[in-house]
Amino acid sequence: MDPLFSPGMTRRDFLSLSAMTAAAWAAGCAANPVTGRRQFMLVSEVQEIHLDKQNSPYQLSADYGVTQDPQLAAYLTRTGNLLAANTHRPNMPYAFHVVNATYVNAYAFPGGTIGVTRAILLQLNNEAELAALLGHELGHVNARHTAEIMSKSMLATAVIGGLAGAVQARTGYGGLAGQLGMLGSGALLASYSRENERQADDLGLAYMVKAGYGPEGMVGLMEMLNSLSKRRYSAAELLFATHPMSDERYQTALKEVDGTYSSAKGQPLHRERYMDQTAGLRRIKGAIEAMQKAEAAMAGEKYAAAEEQLGLALKQAPDDYTGLLLTAKCQLAQKKTEAAAPHLAKARQVYPEEAQAHILSGYVHLHQKQYDEAINAFDAYNKRLPGNPYIAFFKGLAYEGSDRKEAAAQQYSRFLQSVKQGEKAQYAYRRLVEWGYVTGQ
Repeated sequence: MDPLFSPGMTRRDFLSLSAMTAAAWAAGCAANPVTGRRQFMLVSEVQEIHLDKQNSPYQLSADYGVTQDPQLAAYLTRTGNLLAANTHRPNMPYAFHVVNATYVNAYAFPGGTIGVTRAILLQLNNEAELAALLGHELGHVNARHTAEIMSKSMLATAVIGGLAGAVQARTGYGGLAGQLGMLGSGALLASYSRENERQADDLGLAYMVKAGYGPEGMVGLMEMLNSLSKRRYSAAELLFATHPMSDERYQTALKEVDGTYSSAKGQPLHRERYMDQTAGLRRIKGAIEAMQKAEAAMAGEKYAAAEEQLGLALKQAPDDYTGLLLTAKCQLAQKKTEAAAPHLAKARQVYPEEAQAHILSGYVHLHQKQYDEAINAFDAYNKRLPGNPYIAFFKGLAYEGSDRKEAAAQQYSRFLQSVKQGEKAQYAYRRLVEWGYVTGQ
């Protein structure tokens, strides 16, 4: 038997599937907005925007929400909008956010939502370097890199799904895999190829120069990234996992600035303006660096060292939402729920609109058997960040803990409508069987 064919799948089935994927390739070609060349694309612009709106709020919350510094937020938006007006897709619904995370990174969702961490802003020296950074992320959006990656993945999934179909049908799991097709932020922020990075660099340089910035800003950005890459700076690991860095990118920037963009050398870098607008952030640089050290220690389960660093961070920035949540997480990792509670309470007080503190509070109340408080906390999270199916599961646990089986069963049933696999799904299903709401098989 040909090893390329799945048992139970005929050669005719395979040829039919191949014809379908070839047709999908032909039908899925569209003109790239940057190059004008035909590009394989199964994701429309409308879908890009929808996926962005659906998923970016989860990433922003995972990064401890957007900055509460209105001056810094407005500054990033102004700078981003200036660049966006000079792109190939100026009518996309761009949104530029400083996020409170302590790792060094910037990222773009396919519909135009761009996140920049506080930590990477601390690494920049002027507004032109910021323009280079934002221009690079805008390059990914305009060249539709994420949509292209998704389209190729969708085609591969169609082939694999067809080959595996006969096996799934025989084992009874055919409908299960389909229920797990939710696209999360991790998929939308997948790693770019080196070719993607080179194109985003080229576009970013073009956009920033067109917006009036000196191209030296791109060289400065590349110098900084190259330095972090060679130092193996732990807080930048995710940056280089999704945005591969190389000496080639730095050398290319030098060549382009001295060649193609030599006439633009001398355009403003706006160092003083950058320093003025980021002054509040730089005042807590020591606290952010302490949080970075704490996160690295927590990753290595060195909780005493993490607590020491977090103590230093909160001494300098006592109302910092990220510092408060990291401290709570450090306590929760050590199963010290009572010690976590006051930090979560203060986090909710200093940033009531942000969702993450509410779900963590729900966990704590659940562990302490404070079931009504847990339900209220999960509802508060859901109000701020709706759509997370796991909230129904945790509310089910809270109702079950307070002996309200009917309410628990409703939540477990709702959860299982979205999540069909994993320990939580197994637990919810088992409870529904035990309580007689479904018949076990």
